[in-house]
Amino acid sequence: MTKNLNTITNQAIALAGIAQAAALVRQLATTGKSDPDATEASIASILKIDSDTVEDIYGGLAGIKFGLEQLNRQMTGFDIADPEQARYAASLVFLEKQVSNRPDLMEVIGKGIEKAQHQSETFGLLHENVLANLGDIYHNTISTLQPRIMVNGEQHYLSRPDTVNKIRALLLAGIRSAILWKQCGGSRWKFLFFRKKLQTEVEALLQRI
Repeated sequence: MTKNLNTITNQAIALAGIAQAAALVRQLATTGKSDPDATEASIASILKIDSDTVEDIYGGLAGIKFGLEQLNRQMTGFDIADPEQARYAASLVFLEKQVSNRPDLMEVIGKGIEKAQHQSETFGLLHENVLANLGDIYHNTISTLQPRIMVNGEQHYLSRPDTVNKIRALLLAGIRSAILWKQCGGSRWKFLFFRKKLQTEVEALLQRI
């Protein structure tokens, strides 16, 4: 991506990526299922290292629709924001700083993603081998940092290896979006002071879908 990334549009899309990953983790942990289209777009975003635009990372705006809806709901305040979901999102942003300061972990993540790219070409994006590999990447790198993201939900679902792999893969997708948020000029103060502007942009993006 050679264009100027630092735009309110790109920041809103990256934030929606974080919100989408957090909401999907919440869905999986509590129901054992997650929105299929959003899950596919979020997992795919991990493997898209080189893209022409920020929205292309999610396969277009349609791929981030669920995240934009979640973000809009949280920002309008009409619904009581899901505290667990908000905690996951905040934790992802916090952990991104630590990951980005660890070249050794970034190298391990990069090699793991390369392997996942090859696997997805052979088996398909959501194949158990791909999800297991992405889950391992998260477990061996980001989950070694403090504070670890503790996912709460139904033990019945959280004890299933396939669900755990998918949750970890989605948390990795959340870190990917958090890195993108920073690359696009996003920061805590920007979120606080430009909240209304970001919300207006989120609503405008939803109207484009």
